[in-house]
Amino acid sequence: MNPTDSPTPPPGTPPPRNQTAASFVRLVEVIARLRGPDGCPWDREQTLASIKPYTLEETYELLEAIDTDDNDAIAEELGDVLLQVVLDAQIAADEGRFSLIEVIGRITEKMIRRHPHVFGDAEAKTASDVHTHWEHAKGQEKDRDSVLDGIPADLPALARAARLSKRAARVGYDFPHRLMLFDKLQEELDELRQELSPDAPLPVIPASVEGDPVPDEPIEDAPRRDRIEDELGDVLFVLANIARRWDINPEEALRRSNRKFSHRFRAIETGLAQQGKDIRDVGLVEMEEHYQRAKSRESPDGG
Repeated sequence: MNPTDSPTPPPGTPPPRNQTAASFVRLVEVIARLRGPDGCPWDREQTLASIKPYTLEETYELLEAIDTDDNDAIAEELGDVLLQVVLDAQIAADEGRFSLIEVIGRITEKMIRRHPHVFGDAEAKTASDVHTHWEHAKGQEKDRDSVLDGIPADLPALARAARLSKRAARVGYDFPHRLMLFDKLQEELDELRQELSPDAPLPVIPASVEGDPVPDEPIEDAPRRDRIEDELGDVLFVLANIARRWDINPEEALRRSNRKFSHRFRAIETGLAQQGKDIRDVGLVEMEEHYQRAKSRESPDGG
């Protein structure tokens, strides 16, 4: 019988102990051999620093697989992420830093410690109660000088903005009402517009206007460029705050918009190709017609 045809076990059922141990040990032994004297030259020369880009890349590939809801792809990418963990731990062990056993032990103890309502006598009836226990345990573990300490600097900027503002909000530094953020957003947009076009208001031009595109002009004045970057950053920071107050992940929201635009733009190319046309040879109006058709096919409201 195919394993996928067997009945789904109840939630919280771990995989069979013997199979788990055998599978994990085999992976660990394979990675150790690759790092050994008779192993792979590429694997042997890797360091924790050199392997960082691959770890990040594999994480994003996992997110993409989850978005496709393809079980085979998700399983494969989870394996690649697990590979990074085991390889990092083997590199650390080879350098005399720590071992995989220590990594597993630390995370196991952390999960037990931060769930006293499951492994101890505490009670948690809601997700909010769980969060309270988690933060209390975390606060006892970490010696931090600032409320903002512990937020990774290398997080995607939108995600980090949401995390920074959430930490500040915990101590009361937040707008009393979330709708006030839209006034703040308008204020930041006005400041950005003023920096982009200080001498005149930016014209409102229909997106479907025909004619040769007006070339973009680079901003040669370095101080002005810095001011514009600051103002654009402020707009994005407020948007991340809006997402946080409505419990929306801004990074995921932007990823969805990226996927949506990519799908619709490819539909333009496909539609034109079916008519024997190249996208480089048609105007904006014709492209927009195909874009709107693709948009209308996605949902009843064309959102």
